[in-house]
Amino acid sequence: MNRSRFAPRLILSALLPLPPLAAAQPGPGSAPAAAIVPAGVRAHRDLAYVVNGHERQKLDLFVPEKADGPLPLVIWIHGGGWQNGSKENCPPLRQGYPERGYAVASLNYRLSGHAVFPAQIEDCKAAIRWLRAHAAAYGLDPQRFGVWGSSAGGHLAALVGTSGDVPAFEVGAHRDQSSRVQAVCDYYGPTDFNVFVSTPGYETHGTAQSPEAKLLGGAVRDRPAEVARANPITHVSRDDPPFLIVHGDQDRTVPLNQSQLLHDALRRAGVSVHFHTIRGGGHGQGFGGPEIEPMVRGFFDRVLKARTLPPNLGPARERGLHRASGPQGQGRRGQGRRHDDVGAGAPHRGRRGRRPRGAQPVQGPGRDVRPPRPERRRLRVEGGLQLSPSGRRAPATATHRGRIRGLDCGSLYLTP
Repeated sequence: MNRSRFAPRLILSALLPLPPLAAAQPGPGSAPAAAIVPAGVRAHRDLAYVVNGHERQKLDLFVPEKADGPLPLVIWIHGGGWQNGSKENCPPLRQGYPERGYAVASLNYRLSGHAVFPAQIEDCKAAIRWLRAHAAAYGLDPQRFGVWGSSAGGHLAALVGTSGDVPAFEVGAHRDQSSRVQAVCDYYGPTDFNVFVSTPGYETHGTAQSPEAKLLGGAVRDRPAEVARANPITHVSRDDPPFLIVHGDQDRTVPLNQSQLLHDALRRAGVSVHFHTIRGGGHGQGFGGPEIEPMVRGFFDRVLKARTLPPNLGPARERGLHRASGPQGQGRRGQGRRHDDVGAGAPHRGRRGRRPRGAQPVQGPGRDVRPPRPERRRLRVEGGLQLSPSGRRAPATATHRGRIRGLDCGSLYLTP
């Protein structure tokens, strides 16, 4: 496994019991209270995104009553170990996203007790296609969809983001619509099940009674084909949307290496990605810090509200539109660890009409639109350390020049 030498290490104790992944959401006998709908927001509940489908194939949609035009959409995917959970608990609604000019959707999907994988990702993609097909009726901008999930929902959100070009997951109606999204926020979701169950302290997730086994139809080691399809990192490609990944370094349910692996795979592919580690954060605990909510809101604002269309439009783009780069991702020093591309998602700069070696021209209306040639910039120095183009630590006095898709190599922030 390729891991940054700066990747945080977990200190695990064999004396502490490992909580199940399902603990992230209330159990099947619990009925979570529905989020209060603010004044001025219209709630459309229990919309069936599959006609005559399963009782779980429904979503809630919250739309501001007053809007100047089609709205960007944030889609929430709940967690619960793929065997529990409900759309009723919707953080984007609780955190006031409709008041900030977003529509919000919260969806249910078939749980592992109803059907094994890939039913869960098929449902998520069916819901996204349904939302695009009905975008005009609800005042949604079909070009600006973001997805956000935690734990098992983080896994599904990440998989939605990386599998936009995987037709095998497209099942059901509205196949003329794309299931691609333009932004992904992944809270501590599993990304590589083989590494997950072999990480010291997490071996119980490899048993036949684990939530992962219930999802895959058998123990992880016994289901290699299903594991490969279910791993978000399997499907990573250059045209994936920008990612924000957040994980606590004391998570005893999903190891931190799951987020590190996804970050590394996305960065190798040239995808805009920001990875934020919460010091002392557990599995869903410690995410209420003053820096987290503004960071997530800022991520969606920079991508989904950019003047230029977000990247990764893929088949969803309209005639006459060409690929555009999204806004620059940012991080905050002194609030955990930051692992990202310094200018993640920033527009290419430099002379027009040139593209990096190996880059493919993007088809535009009547001609090829080629990304400009990247510029070379000096790496920034933070906290007495900097990274060379190869990712190695170098003295603060050293100077390196390098390019990652026209941007500086990532800086690493270490807080005391």
